Amino acid sequence: MPQKYFIKLAQYGLICAWVALLVISGVILCVIRPSLLLDSETEEQQSIWVAPEISSLKNRPEDKLIKYGCELVTHTSIYLGPKGRVIATTNGMNCQNCHLKAGTVFFGNNYSAVASTYPKFRPRSGAVESIEKRVNDCIERSLNGRALANDSKEMKAFVSYIKWIGKDIPKDSTPAGAGLWKLPYLTRTADVVKGKTVYQNQCARCHGADGKGVMSENGLEWKYPPVCGDNSFNVGAGLYRLSRIAGFIKACMPNDLATYENPTLSDEDSWDVAAYVISLPHPDKDITKDWPDIAKKPVDHPFGPFADSYSETQHKYGPFTSIELTRTKSK
Repeated sequence: MPQKYFIKLAQYGLICAWVALLVISGVILCVIRPSLLLDSETEEQQSIWVAPEISSLKNRPEDKLIKYGCELVTHTSIYLGPKGRVIATTNGMNCQNCHLKAGTVFFGNNYSAVASTYPKFRPRSGAVESIEKRVNDCIERSLNGRALANDSKEMKAFVSYIKWIGKDIPKDSTPAGAGLWKLPYLTRTADVVKGKTVYQNQCARCHGADGKGVMSENGLEWKYPPVCGDNSFNVGAGLYRLSRIAGFIKACMPNDLATYENPTLSDEDSWDVAAYVISLPHPDKDITKDWPDIAKKPVDHPFGPFADSYSETQHKYGPFTSIELTRTKSK
């Protein structure tokens, strides 16, 4: 047999030995340190959006406007509430009651993607909306108030702050953790009775047994916001939709215990307690001009008319899978 053949065979054997050594070494390292298996995930998590620090701002006029915007989001009621220093135009809740920690919390309804995605078309209005329109939507629905003028100092401050929060997000992109957690649909109707029990066990200690909230010592804003009643969000608010409030509850509530990484409630409990909350009285709002194309209504929009034959009750409390299947088949 030629000597060249033996040389190639030896080289091949050496390569195989090195490969085997590398594989064995890798297995040993993973046994000793299993976190190595998650290195790629860890790197991805490190690149996830983190809100800029308000303390990084200077005292330039544009910085002062951003700081004022942050103050408005954090203490909305002090400036715009029933006893507001600027104008009495909202119900007394603060923006950060829904946009946690001034819109900076992962899956806490944060502002990360607002500047990068607006202006944009929204099916609810059937029109292209500006950030100003989106702010006023929240004021009129979640804060059950009256819109601000686009050229007011307060509106300019809101917009400046929101744009600053999302300043590092590329245009037309949405970072991980924006918006609300999307829960898998239940295969049943969300249970209001079970949800009341969850509420009493997990939520009443902050929001009150009746859901009417707890006022702060200053008498101007809520220490724990109301989840129902005259001072809560109205029926036109995004959180009046079951999937939206269920996702918010799952990732963020109870607020002193839960995070999206370590939720306190199960998926089922989140759906059920959300159903209980939206079964309680909320302020009314004229939403007859919402969703001009009724075929675009979300499956959990609770008010007809609908482009399908399902009842308002099923659209409010589910189950939603059958509604989505029907819509898919009709396309």
